[in-house]
Amino acid sequence: MINQKSGISRRELLGAFAATAFVAAPAYANAAGFLRGAGNIRRIKMYSTRTDESLDMIYWIEGHYIKDALAEVNWFMRDWRQNKARDIDTRTVDIIAASQQLLDTSSPFLMLSGYRTPATNNLLRARSRNVAKNSLHMSGQAADLRMQGKSVRQIARAAFSCAAGGVGRYSRSNFVHLDCGEKRLWGK
Repeated sequence: MINQKSGISRRELLGAFAATAFVAAPAYANAAGFLRGAGNIRRIKMYSTRTDESLDMIYWIEGHYIKDALAEVNWFMRDWRQNKARDIDTRTVDIIAASQQLLDTSSPFLMLSGYRTPATNNLLRARSRNVAKNSLHMSGQAADLRMQGKSVRQIARAAFSCAAGGVGRYSRSNFVHLDCGEKRLWGK
């Protein structure tokens, strides 16, 4: 939590950390260590083609989530069809950040789907048999992502090495589903 009495704004603090993030952040031998807190900065970088919005956010510093940063992540990952947001499970955010770190790239994830309202999930279920009736997207625990220059296989391998949730490979549609549910791997 940021001390409001110090006179330093959240933006100023994040700017200072952002300037040193790549130098100060340790190199992770594996994502499991990262998810256990083996680092002092966590960053998430995404772009949404649906809303034309970008997110490049340090959301965790020295063992603490930054409340305002998570609020921005929640809004970014909203159901753009209904323009409704909900809290995104921090475990999902951590898996996304760890996967990105493991891919060793400065490219953002392209977010196709984050939170989904039940109405949106039903709409998508009517279009595809691959959409689960009780999708973890509806509880803010999943994201569908792709990354320019990285294959579905590369992204899935990084995400699965986190040993922290489900990873679905959708090679025909060129995206990977990540969630913080039961550890499992499916698709091609």
